[in-house]
Amino acid sequence: MTDRFSSHGAHFAFTDRWGGVSTVPYGELNLGGAVGDDPAHVRENRARAARSLGLDPADVVWMNQVHGADVAVVTARQPDGEAPTVDAAVTDRPLALAVLTADCTPVLLADPVAGVVGAAHAGRPGLAAGVVPAVVRAMVGLGAEPGRITAATGPAVCGRCYEVPAELRAEVAAVVPAAYAETSWGTPALDVAAGVAAQLAEAGVTELVRSSVCTLESTDHFSYRREQRTGRLASYVWLGSDNS
Repeated sequence: MTDRFSSHGAHFAFTDRWGGVSTVPYGELNLGGAVGDDPAHVRENRARAARSLGLDPADVVWMNQVHGADVAVVTARQPDGEAPTVDAAVTDRPLALAVLTADCTPVLLADPVAGVVGAAHAGRPGLAAGVVPAVVRAMVGLGAEPGRITAATGPAVCGRCYEVPAELRAEVAAVVPAAYAETSWGTPALDVAAGVAAQLAEAGVTELVRSSVCTLESTDHFSYRREQRTGRLASYVWLGSDNS
């Protein structure tokens, strides 16, 4: 159900689509609450995913993602059913941050020395708007240092598959040159994960673990581009002992 790793007390986890209770077209482990799935199924899936990671579901912070660059500083558990309308969050509390995706790039960050974690939803608009440097700045505001941050990007559509019009590629590449790409069949494309990596490096984050999974190519993962009406994956970051 999840791919996970730990680094110096920071924990990173990424779900696939299996092990939940949702039915077609959201089967099985849909964790997105705004895609038309039965809310009871989503609640059960979120609880299962959290418990599999050793987390209390109430300690997981979700976002109402809108493809922007705003960052929420989270200071407490969320009231049930409430989530900030942002595309990034940071916290220095004992909470887990979660990002929902189905082709966009999830970005997870942690500075265990400062006790600060961050998470961002980097789709094409958010990448161009600067959500990645914004989340790093917010972490620094809580005491993190970019050189101490471990970052990870999760399953996302790859640059070989993310075809876009040439004008759109040029528009994004003018802001984030590293995102310029070409599909495997020779048409204009964007590599959002490469753009994220470049922005992290520019912000001073040098330790980055990148997923090799392309959501469009992997039938074990949800892909909006492939299926349109589908579920959402989740990526989680939290701090704790190495056996948590």
